[in-house]
Amino acid sequence: MDDRQRCAWAGSNPLMQHYHDTEWGVPERDPRMLWETLMLEGFQAGLSWEIILRKREGFRAAFAGFDPVKVAAFGDADIERLMADPGIVRARAKIVATITGARLFNEMQAAGEDFAAYCWSFTGGKPIAGSTATTQSDMSGAISKDLKKRGFKFVGPTIVYAWMQAVGITNDHEKGCFRRTEA
Repeated sequence: MDDRQRCAWAGSNPLMQHYHDTEWGVPERDPRMLWETLMLEGFQAGLSWEIILRKREGFRAAFAGFDPVKVAAFGDADIERLMADPGIVRARAKIVATITGARLFNEMQAAGEDFAAYCWSFTGGKPIAGSTATTQSDMSGAISKDLKKRGFKFVGPTIVYAWMQAVGITNDHEKGCFRRTEA
């Protein structure tokens, strides 16, 4: 039996525990993975993260492995295909936002702006201590504002804060959690 103390949100669900133990809060430096996670956090809006985790492989299949070049080329037929795909969250605005997000990601890369460097620039490249008692911060507000200015959608301060937690930009493992000092 696994008796390690985890963040309360991981509960007793094996899927959530595995995600907590292996991914959540681990500093992510891969630009594509940072973008994928940001897009999935947008899909999560109004839903539980468990739903997104259960559908993550479906999302990856539907969105060409979250390859920004391929996703940026999606058109109307792809949007209709995705709207009919039960393996993902079928929300037209979120699908369109992901396609737009891929185009913006590619524009940044083409202009010489690495998405990972951009994401980590807000913290000087190092994870920061967060607060498990909040759902947003001044920094998530600033990142949200900048992403929106660039044209990204579904990137409000709460979504951005959840993303910052997920990709390890902020370390919000609870006091007593075995991952708090490991992340």
